[in-house]
Amino acid sequence: MGRSFSMHDIDAKAFIQALDKCKGAVFLVTDENDRINLKSKLSQLAGIVNLIEGGRMVEAKIVCEDPEDESMLFRLNLFGEAGING
Repeated sequence: MGRSFSMHDIDAKAFIQALDKCKGAVFLVTDENDRINLKSKLSQLAGIVNLIEGGRMVEAKIVCEDPEDESMLFRLNLFGEAGING
């Protein structure tokens, strides 16, 4: 399994669109160390709804199986949508 990293203040819509582009499994790791597979739309709803404040994700710990997915989501975290579309 890949390394974990934290995402902060991410636009929820952009994050879900980025998840749709991911090739491998992407997991949200909760404070209790539960892993929620974010490739499933139902899991996205269950996992992300608890992290949203005012339409933005407050903080999330993410683990990606595919290094390219990790890189894309990390760029989204740093640069917003421009990091994955530009």
